[in-house]
Amino acid sequence: MSDLKVDGFKASEIVSRLNSTFDGFTNAERTAQIKKTAAIFELRLTNAKKQEAVWTIDLKDEGTIYKGPVRAPAKAGVTLLMSDDTFEQLASGTLDGQKAFMTGKLKTRGNVMLATKLGAVLETANGKAKL
Repeated sequence: MSDLKVDGFKASEIVSRLNSTFDGFTNAERTAQIKKTAAIFELRLTNAKKQEAVWTIDLKDEGTIYKGPVRAPAKAGVTLLMSDDTFEQLASGTLDGQKAFMTGKLKTRGNVMLATKLGAVLETANGKAKL
């Protein structure tokens, strides 16, 4: 799990917690989550020091989370760009994803509709996400 942590990013804890949840899935649960989500998410977060961290949540092929951009030949269905604080608020459910998108706090590249599926994924670890 520590390989998912990036110093100076609150999102590290959230991503690690989500990964722990995935690790606890049975093969059937993992397969069901992949079938339900069928997407690869690339998270590009910037902290207060303007440093960037990137994580990939692969729920299309592997059902894994790893630090770094999407590994070729796979491609992200959607790339989400936001601040570390915004991600923390989205994951905790204190900020709505649509509001974040409309106010420019959340930017996307790719299929924006896939971003709505990330909320359900985060709920598996938190129970509150509103993407």
